[in-house]
Amino acid sequence: MTISVRKLLSITVIGAALAGCGSDPASVDPGAKAAPGASRPSTAASAAPASPAAPAPRQAPTLAPGPGGLTPVFRRAPQGGQKVVALTFDADMTADQGPRAARGERFDNPALIADLRRMKVPATVFMTGRWAEEYPAEAHAIGADPTFEVANHSYSHYAFTSPCYGLPVVAGDGMRADVEKAAAAFKKARVRNAVPYFRFPGGCFDDQVLRTLAPLKMTAVQWDVVSGDAFARDADAVAEQVLAGVKPGSLVVMHCTRSAAPVTDRAVQRIVPELRRRGYRFVKVSELIGSSTRR
Repeated sequence: MTISVRKLLSITVIGAALAGCGSDPASVDPGAKAAPGASRPSTAASAAPASPAAPAPRQAPTLAPGPGGLTPVFRRAPQGGQKVVALTFDADMTADQGPRAARGERFDNPALIADLRRMKVPATVFMTGRWAEEYPAEAHAIGADPTFEVANHSYSHYAFTSPCYGLPVVAGDGMRADVEKAAAAFKKARVRNAVPYFRFPGGCFDDQVLRTLAPLKMTAVQWDVVSGDAFARDADAVAEQVLAGVKPGSLVVMHCTRSAAPVTDRAVQRIVPELRRRGYRFVKVSELIGSSTRR
């Protein structure tokens, strides 16, 4: 299904506002919904942690600082590389959405995580600290499973620069604290496979923000393929948009949020086998960055 530029921009804007699934904060403690009527695995079943005897993860590669020491930004592997693709999933929940969660709204998607495990698809989950607080058992299970790595998506899911699709904005002097608060939430949830990567809420940043976060020694991770899964109701349309955009070395942004990205799971069930049929191999962001730094 062909998606117009206007529609793609609209989907991107919605997705950016979506809340859904000194030190290096990401390396502390080393170590959206199912189809109507479908039977879904329970949260407990899909959150089964990996063996506690699993070896400690290696330090994930990062990019060298940008000009003037700015936080480096990674969008995709260089052109002409191997047929690899990184699927990333934003586990979004804003700082002020606790009351909605208390009323039963689900910002997680255990069925999606279970399917990624079943299909043996490595993936990177960009998690907000507020999400980790709301779903500590799931955060721990994802962060203990070698299938996944967990990256920092801020604590609050507020924007780091304005305008940014109507998101509330973190004050300049609170940016580092917001990132570090997310890392603390990961540590409390015993997230083990944390990597020193950061995704800006809404994907919004400028040089001043990159300068402010530079002391954290993280790599900012963007994307080159927008899935359009935010608030989508047509899983096939989401799958078509991803399949049309993926190239060798692509980085796809999707969401791990039942309430706001309800068809992501079904879209992934189509995306994965088709990309494998085309000869693609799925990798985590750390492998994509690692292959780029070795070129």
